[in-house]
Amino acid sequence: MAISAPPAETAWLLHAILGFDAMPQADTLAVLEEATNVAEGILAPLDWPGDRHGSRLENGHVVSPPGFADAFRAYAEGGWIGIAADPGHGGQGLSHVLALAAFEPVSSANMAFGLCPMLTQDAIALISTHGTPDQQARLMAPMISGDWTGTMCLTEPQSGSDLSGVRTRAVPTAAGYAITGEKIYITWGEHALASNILHMVLARLPDAPAGSAGISLFAVPKFNADGSRNGVSCVSLEHKLGIHASPTCVMAFENAVGELVGPAHRGLPCMFAMMNAARLGVAMQGVAVAERAFRRAADFSRVRIQGGGPIGDHPDVRRMLWTMRALALGGRLLTLYAAGADDARAQLLIPVAKAWCTDAGLEAASLGIQVHGGMGFVEETGAAQHLRDARILPIYEGTNGIQAITLVRRGLQRDQGAAVAALLAEIRATPGLPPAVVATAARAEQAAATLRTADTRQSEAGAHAFLQLMGLLTAAWLCVRVAADPAAPPNALAAADMFLTQILPRAGAHADTIATPCSAISALEEIA
Repeated sequence: MAISAPPAETAWLLHAILGFDAMPQADTLAVLEEATNVAEGILAPLDWPGDRHGSRLENGHVVSPPGFADAFRAYAEGGWIGIAADPGHGGQGLSHVLALAAFEPVSSANMAFGLCPMLTQDAIALISTHGTPDQQARLMAPMISGDWTGTMCLTEPQSGSDLSGVRTRAVPTAAGYAITGEKIYITWGEHALASNILHMVLARLPDAPAGSAGISLFAVPKFNADGSRNGVSCVSLEHKLGIHASPTCVMAFENAVGELVGPAHRGLPCMFAMMNAARLGVAMQGVAVAERAFRRAADFSRVRIQGGGPIGDHPDVRRMLWTMRALALGGRLLTLYAAGADDARAQLLIPVAKAWCTDAGLEAASLGIQVHGGMGFVEETGAAQHLRDARILPIYEGTNGIQAITLVRRGLQRDQGAAVAALLAEIRATPGLPPAVVATAARAEQAAATLRTADTRQSEAGAHAFLQLMGLLTAAWLCVRVAADPAAPPNALAAADMFLTQILPRAGAHADTIATPCSAISALEEIA
């Protein structure tokens, strides 16, 4: 059973639609085919049993599901962790856009597994951007090889999305810094897949100013350079709705030896190198779960007989299947376009891609259950796992509401809407743009003007609708390119048509909610 998008279609999208030219299309296809082979041959068979077994904490050690350690070694030895990393440190130096495209089949096959190499790649990107040459020489190569993995340690019990309340302390010592505090929701924070784990930790120095401006960033290994165990341990695992094979850890740091990464008190801006990479990865997870749910539901629709024939022949079932396929296509185009855009466009679209694609993945996973009917509501078909796994996507790496507020504050108010205006102008200047897309761009321009001048609570109340509007519009604009290309694969052409005719109209409702706000949302009265 196919579990992900056809590599040939994704390679075509990259080159023909998104203008990817870092290598010949045949080479891109070869990379994506091999990534799909690894995903389908090694990772997908571990998805269902990994969900059943889960990761478990035994005597302070996390025991991963059977087969995961061997799969991680095979994945690392294949060079996939360092696919886009600096060749000077053992990486392959390929495009980050191609690396993101190659990550999709991994997440389709086994989302829980994919989180471990994803965060490791993001830690590599952080050290590459903000580490000293000495840190890059010492810390990047073992992560690129898969001998180490990386984590992101931000959240604390009293400090969730608002990191200004971080209390973890970093005290200078002869060995570097002694890190003390507790971090929660740390994905793959403890395991035995690799010989060491490098935790990227936000903490405060003794002279730190209050608030987020006083946070510094530290690299804290599980094992020190001399092989001794550092003062970091997993004290519990969360019991979760989904991604059971991925350990979500509560980590205790007790005078753990760490080293400063980047300037003191500038930890949060430095961490954004890792966070933005993770947000694109999570956006691609949304695409991946939409595609996997579609593939499973489509297979089921061919063999489930009802009303004298396969249920896939019924128009309403076809509506659901094509909706899933179109959401995956739109999200794939949006995410890869954001990943390859220049800095200003990328900063605008990363929150859009993260939020829109994860909402789309959740919708597709739910539709997958609906296609299965009662067979989807029970666990045996596997459709339910996709929905359980997908539910975390709109929550982690910054909730989708926060992504929407970020879009409004940075994309509309900080620069007076210049980045949004530039994108809208480019969309509207596209030759042969269908009337529905022209009209949606005009409504987006009106919505942007409304929110740019609104007060804080009113703009935040309309932020979700504006993000959905921008996600729909940008994905539709890219789908227009697919629809206009005579060389488009037939299924991609049909999915693009589905997006433009059946999904894009949702943008009108989002524009209407911005034009006619509800006072109850922005009011301060208690909800009863």
